Amino acid sequence: MPTFCRHGRLEANCPICSKKEQVAPAARTGGRRPATTARSTAGRRPATKAGDLHVRHMARAQDDGYDNWAVPGLRATVEAQRLADEIAFAAARLAQLESDPPGLYAAAAAAGGEEGLWLAFLIAYLAPVEGDEPFAGIAAARTAWATGELPDLEGVPLGPRTGHDPARGLATLTAYRARAQRAGSQAAALAAGEASLNPQRRFDRAFERLSLPGLRRAPRYEFLVVAGRLGLLDVTPSSLLLAADPTDPTVVAAKRILGIGDAINLQRRASELASEAAVPVAALDLGFLNWARPEDDRITAGSASPADPATHERLASVLGIA
Repeated sequence: MPTFCRHGRLEANCPICSKKEQVAPAARTGGRRPATTARSTAGRRPATKAGDLHVRHMARAQDDGYDNWAVPGLRATVEAQRLADEIAFAAARLAQLESDPPGLYAAAAAAGGEEGLWLAFLIAYLAPVEGDEPFAGIAAARTAWATGELPDLEGVPLGPRTGHDPARGLATLTAYRARAQRAGSQAAALAAGEASLNPQRRFDRAFERLSLPGLRRAPRYEFLVVAGRLGLLDVTPSSLLLAADPTDPTVVAAKRILGIGDAINLQRRASELASEAAVPVAALDLGFLNWARPEDDRITAGSASPADPATHERLASVLGIA
């Protein structure tokens, strides 16, 4: 005998109820993907390419109950102690750049103008290597801005924060020169002549204008920080500009330390930490990065300046480890 469904139709003719009868109940999997599915998709996974994101699981220290408002992501005293060490070192490096710049930084400061900016950009782009001669490769490859020539980067050793991708060749440097030529000079391209901007806004504007092919957050930020410290540009960062690149190692470390992933709140918490400890916010850029690296693998960026004890003491006080 024919039966009618709740929609007032014969069940066999109802486009809704007839489909329900045809669908078999799904097997329970316990929240895990069936092994057959995993095997079938594995064969279709595309090969890894150069430049793909690699996720590295970083070891965490044993939770000992450490808790501090400034760094809510930390759960171990030893992590806070390490953070104080790294920020203090980074702050000392910034002070050295301003008072007694090491290596090629001194040459950039002495040259000034377009030549100084070009050399500072090359240093940030290639990055000093770690070792006895951090600037040797950059010094050998550098060219003068006035010649219009691009450096030959074949075989040039690259530092840990380099922005150069050999696969892209000289595309980034070509784009940098082209933008400067359109603006009339490097300084003009970096908003140096915009008198209405204060040093903080000028930093942000210059950072935006450095959004060039292949040039990621780290070398852009480093270049402007160095140019400001060497007196080549009147720029000062007011934040870490963490929203520019979510995969940047400093950004990843900041999320762990500050215990939040939202870019706006990350900026706020980083600024609060820098303000409370009376250190430049730019010190957190290298400080956060080195904190996330092995202790014996600190990036010095060409500096051997020891940390200032007073700075370290302030950091320790803010972090509750004094």
